[in-house]
Amino acid sequence: MKSILVPIEDHGVVEPQLEAALQLGRVFDSYIEGIAITPDYPVVLPVDIAIGVPSPITPENRIEMARACRERFEAFMTMKQVSRSTAGVTGLSSGWRQDGLMEDAFLGAYGRVFDLVVVGRPDGSNGQTRLSTVEAALFETGRPVLIAPTTAPRTLGETVVIAWNRSTETARAVLGSMPLLRKARRIVVLELDDWGVPGPSGSELARSLRMHDLSAEAITAPDPSNRPGETILKEAAALGCDLLVKGAYTQSRLRQMFFGGATSHILSNTTMPVLMAH
Repeated sequence: MKSILVPIEDHGVVEPQLEAALQLGRVFDSYIEGIAITPDYPVVLPVDIAIGVPSPITPENRIEMARACRERFEAFMTMKQVSRSTAGVTGLSSGWRQDGLMEDAFLGAYGRVFDLVVVGRPDGSNGQTRLSTVEAALFETGRPVLIAPTTAPRTLGETVVIAWNRSTETARAVLGSMPLLRKARRIVVLELDDWGVPGPSGSELARSLRMHDLSAEAITAPDPSNRPGETILKEAAALGCDLLVKGAYTQSRLRQMFFGGATSHILSNTTMPVLMAH
């Protein structure tokens, strides 16, 4: 994980997101890049001044918003004594994307050339990362995405819990987390009774990880209330987990919107870092 992208909005909880990126950056001697992000607004072409719809963000406002995001990012990196990236210099460093204020759609494309995207927890409250930003990263980059909790954890990746539901999405999340799994002290493959799709068991995943010289174990927990998101967070916390690995949206987003789902619950409620992939 040598390159980490952090989309920044000038709101109240940027610092825990940056803290999580920095924790990983220190582990892997990474380059951390910030980018100013905003919602995707429809392009409006006014036909007549009297009936035309004004742009929700003026060019002047866009410049000011991008400047505020950059200042916040660079102030954090300066405080943490992270040097700016320069040509020919390797090791932990930071940099800023120069192209002004970007929409979520741009993040989804630009993130494809980074090893990891770090976002905040999208719990729907004011000042938190928007769900559309997280979903752009998950669905469009093809890269793993780390969801940082609202409080920066003391450690990250020492005890990793894999929420295994045997899905393609979770298999991708496991693959994307391999650099972190190689550095973990403990890896637990967690299954829940009667949860998931047909596929290899947690014990088979643990065996596969052991072939990579990773000390992985498998456990199965009951879920009598049939609330897998809640149960996963509860079991992971009991195990001392400081990184949860999970596939994102095994069910469709629409189904999760109406009926709930493990991904939606974890995105909104996690107090630990979560690495996801779709």
